[in-house]
Amino acid sequence: MTGSEAQITVSDLDMGYGDFILMRDLNFTVRKGDIFIIMGGSGCGKSTLMKILIGLKKPSRGQVVYGDVNFWEADPQEREQIMRHFGILYQSGALWSSMTLAENIALPLEQYTSLDRRQIGKIVSFKLALVGLAGFEEFYPSEISGGMKKRAALARAMALDPDILFFDEPSAGLDPVSARLLDDLILELKESLGTTFVVVTHELASIFAIGNNSVYLDVDTRTMTASGDPRKLLAESSDPKVRNFLTRGEESAHAQVL
Repeated sequence: MTGSEAQITVSDLDMGYGDFILMRDLNFTVRKGDIFIIMGGSGCGKSTLMKILIGLKKPSRGQVVYGDVNFWEADPQEREQIMRHFGILYQSGALWSSMTLAENIALPLEQYTSLDRRQIGKIVSFKLALVGLAGFEEFYPSEISGGMKKRAALARAMALDPDILFFDEPSAGLDPVSARLLDDLILELKESLGTTFVVVTHELASIFAIGNNSVYLDVDTRTMTASGDPRKLLAESSDPKVRNFLTRGEESAHAQVL
């Protein structure tokens, strides 16, 4: 990875399935230290774009560049090295139910490092403490709340000290209080660790609470129609679809009443 400000550069990207193009002509940049939001209505391709960024699906056309390396034109070994710098938090958390929290977090360390058991144990306890779960090492996922599961999954995603954390709907299934606590934790980690976040979400509270950069995918035109700070888009965008998404139609409803 390079130290340049542009950590991910997406250029002229088309994505789809076979002959069907889901989105075309995507161009955006994720800067180092961003909390970058991928947003748009249902079916616009948010999760598909995430899969392309993390190496699970090849784009139909275009480039994804990490630092100065064109990810999809690199050889498999170079792609794997880039992916070692990723941490991923899946929508469900995807913790192994038969493993304790400590065992879940230790798994990537056991697979990808030569650390001994004592060293791994120290890292596991540190990562759990970072997400507010100190002392929960021996608990199983079934023994903790939904919000705690998300935080445990975040601890596992951070196990290898990734440069970039990818989140797929991190607040899904959480009550408003737990969702806000997770947002606060993301902000704390950004400030303390300088990590870059790429987040797929449709939750307005989270978008405005944590996002400082974004891309809006429009399902009708099948392309991006806005990018930038979500708060700035709300204040300045002239695109009615973008404004409607960021207000959930409140402006339109207010105009109809008037």
